[in-house]
Amino acid sequence: MERHARMSALLDILATQGQVSVEEAVAALGVSPATVRRDLALLDQQRLATRTHGGAVASGSSFDLPLRLKTERAAAEKRRIAEAAATLVPLGAIVAFNGGTTTLEVARALAARPDLAGAQGHGPALTIVTNAVNLASEMLVRPYFRVVVTGGVVRAHSFELYGPLADRSVEGMSVGTVFVGVNGFDPEFGASAHSDVEASINSRLVKVAGRVVVVADSTKIGVTAFAQICPPHEVDILVTDTGVPPDMVERIRAQGIEVMIV
Repeated sequence: MERHARMSALLDILATQGQVSVEEAVAALGVSPATVRRDLALLDQQRLATRTHGGAVASGSSFDLPLRLKTERAAAEKRRIAEAAATLVPLGAIVAFNGGTTTLEVARALAARPDLAGAQGHGPALTIVTNAVNLASEMLVRPYFRVVVTGGVVRAHSFELYGPLADRSVEGMSVGTVFVGVNGFDPEFGASAHSDVEASINSRLVKVAGRVVVVADSTKIGVTAFAQICPPHEVDILVTDTGVPPDMVERIRAQGIEVMIV
């Protein structure tokens, strides 16, 4: 296993458990104790974890896997998901996004659509509503998009705005489609996130949208994270990749959710 993959896996364990021992990491990664100790030392140097005797604990900044390490995970699948999801949006729509690498890819795919980029008219090709400041910063340079950002406090490693200001700023909005990135999607529990504060603002975006589209690669399917964003009956479409087992796809469709597999 390459270092990048090991570091991502270690941060996933820390995000879920809050701590990891060298022995646990050796069993999970299939590498030597010496390799694990070097990786944990590097995470400590980057202030993504704190080394302890026999392992490491999550630092305050590593509860969620930082975007700069998440970006390359399932990159090809995320691009396919994004391209498929981008076809769901008509010209002139109002579209919302929460934060995450997959939703960012959907926004990029929309920005590359020739019919949107070349739109001529009195209004914007799309109105984009988001609580993700990195997504907003990329989209605001497109003159054919109108970008609306929620209020709130910035969560440093996901770039999402959260808190009472974020929650209140969404009230009274009406959104056509919301694209929701998740840490987990389970056919019984629905969409979920590691962070309760992120789940709160994401839930509010879901409630003001006419259509809810969850975009998630197959590693997120069948997974239940800490905080529920929305139950399955509030999801209209799931866009995912071919790595989802057929029986899981059927369980999701049994909930009345359209599943797009790319």
